[in-house]
Amino acid sequence: MVKKLTKILLAFMLLIAGEVARELRFFHVARYTVASRKLAGIKRKKIIFLSDLHNYCYGRENEPLFRAIAKEKPDLILIGGDMLLRKDESSYGHTVKLLSRLPSVCPVYHANGNHEQKMKERPRKYKRSFWDYKRQLEKAGIRFLENESVTLLWDENRIRITGLEIPLLGYERWTRNRISKADIEARIGEAGEAYEILMAHHPAHIPAYHDWGADLILSGHYHGGVMRIPFIGGVVAPDFTLFPNYSGGCYEIGDGTAVVSKGLGVHSVPIRLFNPAEIVVMEF
Repeated sequence: MVKKLTKILLAFMLLIAGEVARELRFFHVARYTVASRKLAGIKRKKIIFLSDLHNYCYGRENEPLFRAIAKEKPDLILIGGDMLLRKDESSYGHTVKLLSRLPSVCPVYHANGNHEQKMKERPRKYKRSFWDYKRQLEKAGIRFLENESVTLLWDENRIRITGLEIPLLGYERWTRNRISKADIEARIGEAGEAYEILMAHHPAHIPAYHDWGADLILSGHYHGGVMRIPFIGGVVAPDFTLFPNYSGGCYEIGDGTAVVSKGLGVHSVPIRLFNPAEIVVMEF
């Protein structure tokens, strides 16, 4: 009986290991439909949201990833941060090559995650330069939004896109440092009458982003919770929160929407289980 149970356990572990290996090699397209009374007169639009690549590379020079993005023919590409990895031994060359190609598809706006923000705010700690990364992408035509906004006109509808950098204290592990509406307004001002798209990397603070006035919140950071359990969601967040809220997916928040990407790469815990990497496609 013991030998039989051992064989069953070993077979189960091998199946899990095989699934993890498979999920680390592939990505899929997650599709959501977003509606708002502020966009009543808008014609069909499509936004692609990318987050948490962490210098990961799919195939040669990320060619499969670029082809999948281009195939969607989006109107906008929004980048939600943590596309690179702040470790000095990790090169962001492949990441820069991929992102530099995206403006050939459509306009691209880039917000920072905690990895870019820490490299920017603590330059003496890291050999690799955020400013070099930013310079290369700006040269390619990507617009960075660092506590900044841009306003677009979609079929007479005003769309304002903002990239928010929260205080780094809001990313600390083992703490409950919550970001407030006042913290957000101190960095990006008050929300306006336009349809407000807020790229804010850390999803733990989604209630504050909604309180600020965001109509569409775009976050990442949690990598889908590393492992996902059906009907429950992600298991563990990078800050070691168990079963975090907003671990990945599309959520209705009052009269607004939050979309949390499960990310494209991995870093501290190089595992994905029942949690495929994803390109997020939103249709309006």
